[in-house]
Parts: sequence; structure tokens; C-alpha cells
Amino acid sequence: MLKKSLLNVFSNVMRIGRVQHRQTESGNKMTLKAALIDLSGTLHVEDEATPNAVEALERLRASGVIVKFVTNTTKESSNTLYNRLCKIGFNLKKEEIYSSLSAAVNYIKLHKLNPYYLVSEDARTDFPPYDNTKPFDSVAIGLAPKEFHYDNLNKAFNILLANKCNQLIAIHQGKYYKTNNGLALGPGSFVKGLQFATGTEPIVIGKPNEYFFKSAIPADIRPEECVMIGDDANDDIEGAMSAGLKGILVKTGKYRKEVVISPEPTALVENFNSAVDWIISVNTSI
Repeated sequence: MLKKSLLNVFSNVMRIGRVQHRQTESGNKMTLKAALIDLSGTLHVEDEATPNAVEALERLRASGVIVKFVTNTTKESSNTLYNRLCKIGFNLKKEEIYSSLSAAVNYIKLHKLNPYYLVSEDARTDFPPYDNTKPFDSVAIGLAPKEFHYDNLNKAFNILLANKCNQLIAIHQGKYYKTNNGLALGPGSFVKGLQFATGTEPIVIGKPNEYFFKSAIPADIRPEECVMIGDDANDDIEGAMSAGLKGILVKTGKYRKEVVISPEPTALVENFNSAVDWIISVNTSI
């Protein structure tokens, strides 16, 4: 009995030691004040929450961690996305969602562009209307399965060729995303195709753009005090860690074990619920 108790104590010490090693590997203890949370594949897959995600989000809020939702979702308008999340059961405010779609809208307005849009009909409602008095001066491309056919892509190709100053705006260039039927092709291949055909370097708005992550961090929070939770090793975790954040990779959604990044994620866990357990454990062990 004594031997078993000693083994349990030793096991707990080793577990805490591993956490503390992560906290002190840069010379400072890890304090996580905010979490940036990916949506599709992390909190939900289409209309279903990942295991215990609704309850886990409430636990994370109750622990005092500031929450922001960051997503490359461009297939849905901001209203549609917000309503979908509420219908699933998540308690959130619309202003807590920071998407590559809204960032792209801001970019287009700031630079007074008149793009040709390769986005879904629903997402198009978030963008400024076409100015029919001016020619197209850019192409904005997001996830739009019904728009990715030859005529539309060829029109985008010719707009970019018409003037070297015309911009290719990649709202994001994800390789693939998760659906109930498995993985599906993302907009990245179409962005790369237009880049290859025209020689136009894309302006990437969403993840893994460093500016996107830093713009999403709540005020008065340093990058090292913030953690990104996501299912995409490259766009979510590698991108966030390059911007100075911690990164928790979840094994839901588009996660694939053969995709390896360097440095490795701060933590690799089963799902969002486990990620919340990890964050609370780190913060309470300080």
C-alpha cells in the first residue's frame, strides 16, 4: 500500500514537472490570460459541437481567461456564422468573433478597392458593393465551392493580367477543411493557381498571417500571455507560435498526425474540452 502511494506521489510530481518545464523553458512562468479559439473543426464540425465543447467554453470563461474566436471561415457571412454557433448551443457575442472575412472587408475599405469577388453568395453580403463606374482593380478569393468554375477563374485570371498593380487578395489559403463527409478542398489551391498563372503574389489576410493573430489579441494582453487553440497545425498553431503565442493543437476536425511542425505545439490534446483542462491546469499550478 505504501509502495503504491509513493508511486502515485512520484507520478504526480513528474506530471507537474513536465508542466513547469513548459512554463519555465523561456525563463518565465506561463500565465495564460486569453485564448484565441478556432471554430470549424475545433469547436464544431458543421452543425455539431465537438465533444463537450459547449460546457468547456463555459468552464474556460469561468476560469477568468478572456475568449476570442478567430476563424478563416469565408463560406458564411458573419450573421450566418454567429447564428449557426448560437443554434449549436454556444454562448457568445457576435463581436467576440474575429474572422478573415471581416479583416478582408476592412482591408478592401481601407484601400478603396473594387474587387472581383470569388466568394460565396452569403459571404458576399458582408462586402462593399461593386462600383460599376470603375474597372475591377483586384480579385478577392475565399472559400466558394460553387464559384470555382472555369469561367469565373478565367475572369479573375484576366483581371490580374490586365494591370500589374491589380491585387490578388487571399482571404485565406487553407489547403482543406473538415465536413461531415471527410476533408474537402479549400481555397488555397485556387489562390496558388492564379498566382502561378499570373505571377501575382497574393496578399494573405487570414491565418497564418502574423498581423491577423496580433490584431485578434485582446487589448493589454501580450502575445506570450495568449494561447491559440486549433485543429490546423500550419495555419492555426505554427502561425500563432510564429507571432509569439502559445499553441494547443486538437485532434479533431482537419487534424492529421502526419503533419509535423517545428517548433512542436505547446500542447497536443484530444479535443477542445481537453485544451480547456490543460489551460486551467497550467494557470492553477502557478
